[in-house]
Amino acid sequence: MNNDLLFDFNVDKTAKTVYITREFNAPQALVWDAFTKAELLDQWGAPAPMRAKTKYMDFKVGGRRFYAMISADGRERWAVQEFTSITPKTNFKMYNAFSDKDENRELPGSEWDYNFSEQNGIARVDIIIFNESFERLEKLLEGFKIGFTMTLTNLENLLSTLSEKQ
Repeated sequence: MNNDLLFDFNVDKTAKTVYITREFNAPQALVWDAFTKAELLDQWGAPAPMRAKTKYMDFKVGGRRFYAMISADGRERWAVQEFTSITPKTNFKMYNAFSDKDENRELPGSEWDYNFSEQNGIARVDIIIFNESFERLEKLLEGFKIGFTMTLTNLENLLSTLSEKQ
């Protein structure tokens, strides 16, 4: 990991909100693609030794991504992401809920707001995650920071590889 790049992870328990800011040494358009294209998401979107597998993704307002994080022993943890707003290359919002393999959602869920920017060749992603319940937030926080940090490191490595190919 490039230690000169910003990584900030803050939790406001009163507001039931997580704030994440992460910089990448990559073009904003490439970082956007990594967050919005299933074939790229599946390459970085789960902490090792888990892997991500998208069953389908329709990246448009009202569209959904249905995917699983699969453990080394084959257990699947499914989630549904419904896209609620998209401003190409700069912002998208989604509603996220865990589910079973048949897409029956486990509510409550969380609202995610992604903002993308670039300055001097460094892409920045600001993520705001609002949880509908304090209990859900508390339960997720146990491993969320560690797991999300690992996935963002996976993304950094993927972006480095993809940038070299361009």
